[in-house]
Amino acid sequence: MAKLLDGLRDALRHFRDAVPFRVVPAAIATAVLVLLLLVPVPEGLTPKAWGLVAIFLTTIVAIILKVMPIGVMAMMAIVIVALSQVTATSSGGAIRDALASFASPLIWLIVVAILISRGVKKTGLGSRIGLLFIALLGKRAIGIGYGLAACDLLLAPFTPSNTARGGGVVHPIMRSIANAFGSDPAQGTQRKVGTYLALVNMHANTITSGMFLTATAPNPLVVDYVARATGQSFQLSWTTWALCMLLPGLACILAMPLLVYLLSPPELKETPDAAGYARRELERLGPLSAREKIMLGTFALLLVLWANVPAMLFGPAFQLDPTVVAFVGLFALIITGTIDWDDVLSEKSAWDTLIWFGALVMMAEQLNRLGVIAWFSQGLKDAIAGSGMGWQAAGAVLVLLFVFSHYLFASTTAHISAMMLAFLTVGLQLVPADYAVPFVLMMTAGSTIMMTLTHYATGTSPVIFGSGYVGLGEWWRVGLVMCVVELAIYGSLGVLWWKVLGYW
Repeated sequence: MAKLLDGLRDALRHFRDAVPFRVVPAAIATAVLVLLLLVPVPEGLTPKAWGLVAIFLTTIVAIILKVMPIGVMAMMAIVIVALSQVTATSSGGAIRDALASFASPLIWLIVVAILISRGVKKTGLGSRIGLLFIALLGKRAIGIGYGLAACDLLLAPFTPSNTARGGGVVHPIMRSIANAFGSDPAQGTQRKVGTYLALVNMHANTITSGMFLTATAPNPLVVDYVARATGQSFQLSWTTWALCMLLPGLACILAMPLLVYLLSPPELKETPDAAGYARRELERLGPLSAREKIMLGTFALLLVLWANVPAMLFGPAFQLDPTVVAFVGLFALIITGTIDWDDVLSEKSAWDTLIWFGALVMMAEQLNRLGVIAWFSQGLKDAIAGSGMGWQAAGAVLVLLFVFSHYLFASTTAHISAMMLAFLTVGLQLVPADYAVPFVLMMTAGSTIMMTLTHYATGTSPVIFGSGYVGLGEWWRVGLVMCVVELAIYGSLGVLWWKVLGYW
């Protein structure tokens, strides 16, 4: 008996130390799954459709509670979908359904773009760009803020991991500058200049994430949902996205450092040494290396091809799919030695994105195929219609509900996966066809604007918040104001810009 108890204790100890999930959140997620499966199947859905709803919602809850890494949660969903056969009548059909989304060009676009962005950090080009802007604009604290924002904007089209861009490239530059002025949370001097710069670092990252399709990982998911909701009648290509978000995005970037300066003013207003610091660091880096030049050339090639310049000059036969362009850029970096195959294999974030992104896209596709999205959308539409509000108010309520419900989410991807397709579907049923595109574009803008709200809203948030420069209350206060201001800019200037472009 004693040996049995010892063996049981050893097993429990191993379970506690080695099994990669958090017990309490795992128990909550399991309870959610069981409760959902015990609920009678709602009228209008089949048992299999409701089973997939239970799997999907449990996956979202598990991601929010961080039971395990998001990639593991996604793999769990794939396994359960295949075993439960909720999408097919055999395990063979179910596993084909579960893996079908991995052939999506959109998924591979974001994966390859992450691999390309590795070259930005490896070559040191990202740091050089940031230091150049600081050298030009760094005589005042607000100038440094604009320099950080410009650096993030320049890197955004090529770094689909907003965490890598804002947390891995811009944030170390920001901390180095703050420390150079003696602004250090450990010494209680964070408000000298560090608090201001950290907030600019965060909000520049949020704004630029919404300006390019390749600026943050969930954006291709938004593209997919927009195409589905509009019946493929409106599709956001790389160029269309960038053009639509250009003017309101630039307005937000121009206003943000000044607005943050007013909301959280630095104690140190003049920073003449910042430009000198940046110039010294640039001198230490020396002239552009061959790898940095290749990286710049690759960026230029990607921009030209993503903007369809060859097709404009030589005809539609020369138009290339954005994913094809991304692969061309990656291949160029590999064959020139700018990055090597080991870099590709070791870029964990890219392969992690492939798994979780593929699983979430798969479940969204299957929910749509089984009629769940149409069922939920009809219920939401009936509720809004029953309230008696006009279509303008209904559209605004849907956008605001979608954005501010992000207080409940610790993952932008989980939020978009859980809610966006249904909200788009409902909105397009309530909003007249002539105004459908502005509604869709406001929802698209909202999918990144919502990242301003909390210190857990997106991957960049905990990196910057964890550095200790910004207190919790100040983070939430500035985040709320910035969210409202950015929504107002997109809802006014953005809507007018889309009118000029002929979208309504």
